[in-house]
Amino acid sequence: MRLILSLFLASTLIINAQNNYPQDYFGSPLEIPLVLSGTFGELRSNHFHSGLDIKTQQREGLHVLACADGFVSRIKLAHFGYGKALYITHPNGYTTVYGHLQKFSPEIEAYIKKQQYEKESYEIELFPSAETLPVTKGSLVAYSGNTGGSGGPHLHFEIRDKEERPMNPMLFGIDIIDSTKPVVGGIYAYALDENSTVNKSNSKQKLRLIPLKSGDYTTESIEAYGNIGFGIETTDRQNLAANSNGVYNIQTFLNGNPYFEVDFSVFSFDESSCINQFIDYEHYSNSRQRIQKLFKKNNPLSILKPIINDGSLTIKDSTASVYKIRVSDFKNNESFVTINIKGNKSNVSNAKTEKITPYYITANQATNLKSGNVSVDFYPDTFYENFYIDFDVNGDTLTLHKDVVPTRKNFTINYDISNYKDADKDKLFIARLVGYKKYPVYSFTKREGNILSTSTKTLGTYALATDTVKPTISPINFKDGQWLSNYRFLKVKIDDALSGISNYRGTINDKWILMEYDYKTDTLTYDFNDGIVTDTKNDFKLIVTDNVGNSTTFEATFFRK
Repeated sequence: MRLILSLFLASTLIINAQNNYPQDYFGSPLEIPLVLSGTFGELRSNHFHSGLDIKTQQREGLHVLACADGFVSRIKLAHFGYGKALYITHPNGYTTVYGHLQKFSPEIEAYIKKQQYEKESYEIELFPSAETLPVTKGSLVAYSGNTGGSGGPHLHFEIRDKEERPMNPMLFGIDIIDSTKPVVGGIYAYALDENSTVNKSNSKQKLRLIPLKSGDYTTESIEAYGNIGFGIETTDRQNLAANSNGVYNIQTFLNGNPYFEVDFSVFSFDESSCINQFIDYEHYSNSRQRIQKLFKKNNPLSILKPIINDGSLTIKDSTASVYKIRVSDFKNNESFVTINIKGNKSNVSNAKTEKITPYYITANQATNLKSGNVSVDFYPDTFYENFYIDFDVNGDTLTLHKDVVPTRKNFTINYDISNYKDADKDKLFIARLVGYKKYPVYSFTKREGNILSTSTKTLGTYALATDTVKPTISPINFKDGQWLSNYRFLKVKIDDALSGISNYRGTINDKWILMEYDYKTDTLTYDFNDGIVTDTKNDFKLIVTDNVGNSTTFEATFFRK
């Protein structure tokens, strides 16, 4: 059987080799050997990773190079997400993306700052014309950093096609040293309906995984009947990094025949959130471990390639079957898992039970739930499947199931605050209660008259919360009345304990100044090289406002020659 699979896989590789991706067009975005901390298509919270995370030797400020001739077509600076990001469009129609940058090349930096000062905003998105910022292959365009949602210094690098779909950069010849097999951490079997069983149960079963000397795996044999499916926990590593990364491809075979495939080579951003239907979301919510389901159940993901029966198996009584899983990385290092299945129709000894509530969600229909001063609006196709939902309102606390059901789109929670005093209404917001102690976390809240609303994709417990405490402001590297002639930066720490920072505005001598906000360190930084300060005596003023409108003003005088 291994020979049959090898012949099939060899033909697959030949077909893949015929894909028309230019191999010598794109150069490396860095001047150092490429080592990854994150791979393309890797499983992340609520999304698939859309590029390569390239290590920068735990440093910032490395040269980031244009991978090919082209022009800067988009620039985005944000406090979160990609942080400082640069997009370069190339004559062959592809776009390369460089994220979490520290700063840009001098020409690009000057272009951006001019726009930021004109708009009086740090966060900005620009779309230069093809003639404004042309680049050549290998030219300096930026410096690597740690801005936005980055968890440490690295370069996030993408290649997108004309439809803005991210593609695995390794398809284009971006080379990573890798001779290490993927690792399989767990195998699970699912009975997919109430009449089906795995080992006399219709609940999920974790199978005992047995490593083999060859580097492959087998499991304990199972008895099954009816419609079943499998799930896998698996990661990959490269030679020069200890990170647990995502794999490139997963294929399944039943009795030697190709059955199902997961192909992490290209996807669209619109479908990325469907990752929560691809994984066993309830298992992830409870354990933070991601089981990838090897069957397609109500999931539009394009990376899923069902060959037979959407990947699910129909096991008949008194049969014997061999199910194999092949996991591979981009360099075709592979690990196999073999599962022997004996068909045996038996009575269920461990039945899965479903909690019945008065509230039933039909996935393709709109549903409105209301109790007391709270209402929830679910739109058609908010969920992937039908289910009974927990819904309860106790005072201002809403219990809306547990966060164990994946959502496909946002739903809306509304609170009627008519019974609150007018003086208190402005300080109210909707919070999600998280953790054992039910700590309130701000959920973006809008107010129209006496209705507060929030749009979210997360089930759980919500409540009204009140924030009457102003943000705090503390100078970091200066004090009132100090001479700052030899200082390059002015740094201030800002914080808000409850609803969070909404906006800030800094001025020197009544002129707006560009202050960069790092939410990970609660730091605002102004660069004196911007040239706003020309006087000896300078009055600095900073206003910080939180998400319910509490505001703090800080003022100080400093001197410069």
